Amino acid sequence: MQTVFTEDLIHVVARGETIFSISRQYQISINELMQANNITDPSTLQVGRRLTIPDARSSIQPGGNFPVRDNPSSVSQSIPVNPVLNDYKVIRGDTFYSIARTHKISVQNLLELNNLTESHVLKAGDVLKVPRLAVVQAPVAQAPSGNGLFSLRWPVIPKDISYMTGQMGVVVEAERTEIVRSLTQGSVVSASPWRKFGRVVIVETSGGYYYMYGGLETINVNVGDRITPGMDLGRLGVNAVSEKPQLFFMVFQKEKPIDPATAPRA
Repeated sequence: MQTVFTEDLIHVVARGETIFSISRQYQISINELMQANNITDPSTLQVGRRLTIPDARSSIQPGGNFPVRDNPSSVSQSIPVNPVLNDYKVIRGDTFYSIARTHKISVQNLLELNNLTESHVLKAGDVLKVPRLAVVQAPVAQAPSGNGLFSLRWPVIPKDISYMTGQMGVVVEAERTEIVRSLTQGSVVSASPWRKFGRVVIVETSGGYYYMYGGLETINVNVGDRITPGMDLGRLGVNAVSEKPQLFFMVFQKEKPIDPATAPRA
């Protein structure tokens, strides 16, 4: 990857890069990147193409691969004296910008809290000090009391639960437009329509897990967003085949599907 500093931030596409990987690198949505460059088919991206990065008020960290883009409307520019701090373990895909935004401080304040400089390269597994958030998330949907699958927590309150034919995933029937809530913390790595599954949100968590929430009518998160347990991912839609409101829920660990009933829940 080569970054060219002009009036706009320009990214020169390198071999192996995709619209998805570039959008994650700059903490913007796929749609923003495609619209800014008049791209209608992401599969046609060619090595050497110069891409304009939306909102180029950025600085690239030496040795890093992400912009520092403080937005006064989305993060606080100061922290209280002697704040209560928590440890935060960095997961793959995290940047100083995304962590600062989640904890409502500026990137500069995050660096100062951890005695780091802008040249520090963030790695998965690093532990950072962050201010404790005084935010109470809505509770994760709890299934009615009972045995088996219905005794577990699910992203929606289930009326019926069944396993997908030939796939290690479940179909959870619920109320239409019910809020679909994350079962874990993590980072959104995909938020877009998928063939056969409607609108889909995929959340990556520590341990190499990927949680797929499909069948949404609307999506309320973007790629790169930090997710906490119980967070609103979107609203449940109606499956065109069954004509019922159904959530398609799958979990992968290191690209291998696992039984969603046994997947970790926060």
